[in-house]
Amino acid sequence: MSEKVFLNDKLLDTKNAQIPAGDGGFLYGAGLFETMRAYGGVVFRLDDHLDRLLTSAKALSIENDYNKEYLRDAVNEVLEANKLTDARLRLTLSAGAISHSKATLLITATNLQPYPAEYYQKGVLVVLCRFRQNITDPTCGHKTTSYLPRMLALKQAHEKKAAEAVWFTTDGRLAEGCISNVFLVKDSRLFTPTTNTPVLPGIARKTVCEMAAVNKIELTEKDLTIDDLLGADEVFITNVIMQVMPIVGIEKHTVSEGKPGTVTKKIAEFYDQFVKQSCDKK
Repeated sequence: MSEKVFLNDKLLDTKNAQIPAGDGGFLYGAGLFETMRAYGGVVFRLDDHLDRLLTSAKALSIENDYNKEYLRDAVNEVLEANKLTDARLRLTLSAGAISHSKATLLITATNLQPYPAEYYQKGVLVVLCRFRQNITDPTCGHKTTSYLPRMLALKQAHEKKAAEAVWFTTDGRLAEGCISNVFLVKDSRLFTPTTNTPVLPGIARKTVCEMAAVNKIELTEKDLTIDDLLGADEVFITNVIMQVMPIVGIEKHTVSEGKPGTVTKKIAEFYDQFVKQSCDKK
């Protein structure tokens, strides 16, 4: 079966999908995207993804005529057309052709390729990114298609056999990973950078914060430093594809005796339970 994508207003075979050469996303990186995960044919927290996308489109003046209901239906249509249940989806919204203001909408869906089970059982290594997050950049805190610095940093991390690279701001505060949010555990309490750092308000991040509140795990959002990171009892990173990933090494520094910590395991269990509840078709 030929893979189907949703482009602007209709489903198409991938080979027939064409984007104008004058598209602002292609020419200038003027676009946004959402990476989503489906479990059993249900997209996890789809409304949260769409709310974030629409909020960013407004903040960055990306003209958009597609409302939430339309986008929701289009995402589910792509999932169904490709006969997928456990899937990775991407919704891209660009500024469209420069000659007119109509946005370009592209939605794709592929079979999910999960991270290796070993990553969760033994934990992973991260490195410190040598690039810095500019707190005056208007695109910070938004998931834009201007993603090359993130991909370069992630490539460098992979070359060092690390799963992720951790970013800091130009004024030295802990920010986020290339494709993840960061959480620390100290004395059984959770800490994470505030979204005003700025960092991306991740959907998995939001879920972890909610799970901590429900299960009475103290969570503080605050400015954090390299000393906080290296002094943490446990560290983990999150996004909707990886869910909750334990960190056992930061460069040459060992975290949590080199194995996933107790609080991290609890949060991962709570996250799994929430996924099952929210994606249960009943």
